[in-house]
Amino acid sequence: MLSNQILHKAVQDIKRITGLECAIWDMKGICLVMTSERMVSLESAVAEFHAISEASLQQIKGDVGMFLVYDDEEPCYILVLKGELPQMDMAGKMGVSQLENLLFAYKEKMDKNRFIQNLILDNLLLVDVYNQAKKMKIPVELKRVVFLVESKNEGENLILETLKGLYATGTRDFVTAVDEKHVILVKALESTDDYGRLNQIARELVDTLSMEAMVSVRASYGTIINELKDVSKSYKEADMALEVGRVFYADKNILAYNELGIGRLIHQLPASLCDMFLNEVFEGNGADQFEEEELTTVYTFFENNLNISETARQLYVHRNTLVYRLEKIQKRTGLDVRVFEDALTFKIAMMVADHMKYMDN
Repeated sequence: MLSNQILHKAVQDIKRITGLECAIWDMKGICLVMTSERMVSLESAVAEFHAISEASLQQIKGDVGMFLVYDDEEPCYILVLKGELPQMDMAGKMGVSQLENLLFAYKEKMDKNRFIQNLILDNLLLVDVYNQAKKMKIPVELKRVVFLVESKNEGENLILETLKGLYATGTRDFVTAVDEKHVILVKALESTDDYGRLNQIARELVDTLSMEAMVSVRASYGTIINELKDVSKSYKEADMALEVGRVFYADKNILAYNELGIGRLIHQLPASLCDMFLNEVFEGNGADQFEEEELTTVYTFFENNLNISETARQLYVHRNTLVYRLEKIQKRTGLDVRVFEDALTFKIAMMVADHMKYMDN
């Protein structure tokens, strides 16, 4: 059924064109929208018309006209017009036609939305993908990518409506949602678009939603596909990018599946292998044995390419103090993070530990 916002615009348009007051009742006898409070007084007359509506599509008595609106051969609304107009019959029929066209367009839109959702979730046979796409005039062979937008707080409805306003026009781009936390954009691309362009689009998405919808979001995207049937593949990649980002790249607002690095590799490791690796590196002790100061020190050391002097300067500590902290880690783990190979082992071990903690939670 149509939203009250759409119905309200429809009755306002009818009044503007015909000069008649207008209201719409549903088949339960509830007035949904009206252009004047005086239309409420017609409630009993509408109830009488409703009782005989199966035998009559319309009824005009004096300055009041009532017209039945159908959706797939089922009555769904009663359109009521009130005022002095010789062509009341024509005005009512035009109003009914407008409402039935809106119902048809809404249903077609919903059919496309369900099709895209089933396509994303891999719920369609290959033959159904091609048949339904042809029926809805959706291009099958077209360069596309799936963007997945996750709100950092409440505001999923705002995200959905904002993106629909920007992209959900025609048969090239589609905006939908498969759960309460994520909005999906299936974006058609130009033949010259590359991954640099995808990053630019993702940045525009994040910035636009921040400014217009006032919501903070994280956006991810999968790999570029060339056929409609592969939309599910790009969606799954975007979903993995978001999940990997939550664990390893929490400070990033934009995540690309093809730029996840070692985080993607660790994310796909079995838990048993991760536990074995952590026990080997930390000799049976957990990764939570380190204090916050120690972790800050070693991560800053890594960020400065194992440069003792620059790390000490950034941490505002004496060089000897920094060396002392790094040697404490060496005594506890046997890893001298001043040596590249040991530093790499420690870094990977901490990433594996973060992954395990996320999986446990």
